[in-house]
Amino acid sequence: MPLSDHEQRLLEQIEQALYEDDPKFARLYRATDIRSHYRVRLVRGLLGVLAGIAMLLAGVITTLIPLGVGGFVVMLASATYGIASWQRMTGHRISNPPAVGGPRGRRRNDRGRSERRRVKQRLEDRWQRRQDGNR
Repeated sequence: MPLSDHEQRLLEQIEQALYEDDPKFARLYRATDIRSHYRVRLVRGLLGVLAGIAMLLAGVITTLIPLGVGGFVVMLASATYGIASWQRMTGHRISNPPAVGGPRGRRRNDRGRSERRRVKQRLEDRWQRRQDGNR
């Protein structure tokens, strides 16, 4: 839904006040693309995975078990960090396939999905009624 003229003017006034109060801060966030932020996080995650693999291998070669365990933990945490960054950057979510349940082989999540759709539809209907002025 587009902003009204009044809301657009208020937003412009807030933006101008921000530029006047702290121009360096305003320039920093105006020039930064959110995808580039997540891209940097993804690269950090990949570097962490590589460092974790190196620590794990060093622990195996030198038979220092704490170093190997630490490398595995660093690798796992970095992979989680990188995957979360990738998901946020692309908008994709990796989900587990729904489990099959019941004698008919229906998926457990089918009912939940339809309930969510119904709730979403009710909320959208209520919103539309409010926008139309028919509370």
